Amino acid sequence: MIELEGVPELVDPVMIAAFEGWNDAGDAASSAIAHLDAVWKGEVFAALDAEDYYDFQVNRPTVWLDGGVRKITWPTTRLSVVRVGGDKPRDLVLVRGIEPSMRWRSFCNEILGFAHELGVEMVVVLGALLGDTPHTRPVPVSGVTSDPDLARTMDLEETRYEGPTGIVGILQEACTHAGVPAVSLWAAVPHYVSQPPNPKATLALLNRLEDLIDLRIPLGELAEDARAWQLGVDQLAAEDSEVAEYVQTLEEARDTADLPEASGEAIAREFERYLRRRDGGPGQGTAGGPATEADGSYLRDTSSGRTRPPKPPKVDDPGEDTPNE
Repeated sequence: MIELEGVPELVDPVMIAAFEGWNDAGDAASSAIAHLDAVWKGEVFAALDAEDYYDFQVNRPTVWLDGGVRKITWPTTRLSVVRVGGDKPRDLVLVRGIEPSMRWRSFCNEILGFAHELGVEMVVVLGALLGDTPHTRPVPVSGVTSDPDLARTMDLEETRYEGPTGIVGILQEACTHAGVPAVSLWAAVPHYVSQPPNPKATLALLNRLEDLIDLRIPLGELAEDARAWQLGVDQLAAEDSEVAEYVQTLEEARDTADLPEASGEAIAREFERYLRRRDGGPGQGTAGGPATEADGSYLRDTSSGRTRPPKPPKVDDPGEDTPNE
């Protein structure tokens, strides 16, 4: 049993998590958590023991000086709380760390232990993947869940992915087995400009998160950073005719795929979402249900300067990556 001291009782808490590594293309997901932590001044209340989950030859500790005294920062995962006030207050539990190197079931079990003790009503895991999407178009963000009821009530896709997965997929599945409503939001990052940061993808994740949990998020300078990022990539792509031609091909494919969605109903729905984000105040989430104890049989650990965009690969029919859930 995890006992928390000094953490106040939370109001309609939602846990939002992101992990650096395989599921964090362009650092888009981890940057979204960092933004939430910064704008709402999150207070760290717990950190997982680095010895339990990380291979220090893969994720090395760093040494730094504090007033002439050498100190070490170990790779880990930290949990913080942000209190969002307003007419309809809601609290967020932010989980930010590095994808663990080992003992993933124990790792998820520990995260779910905190969720249970804090009364978390829903877990949202953010991820970003590399895809064949042009940087000049809106960033595609997909919302997926393993819960068919949640998929229906919150306008999400019920996941059908099969294949290799990362900690995002494992944590979502662990939540499902523990009876905790869980959603994954995935942003598609252009594979030809994958180096971080990608503020445009971070902004897209936060906009989709606003819709999901019905909470207005202060964006600060993120929108301007996204515009500057796109302008910078435009300039770099223009220097290479082959890249520019490839981007144009992606634009045409994307516009053709999006054409059926350009109906009056779809446009009205997107406009309503925009108005809710910009004019609506903080609100409460729509998914409920307290966290429950994890299924021990499932979660038990049996082992107790400027970069030039790279040229795209020569392929006849590039296919978009599927979220690694």
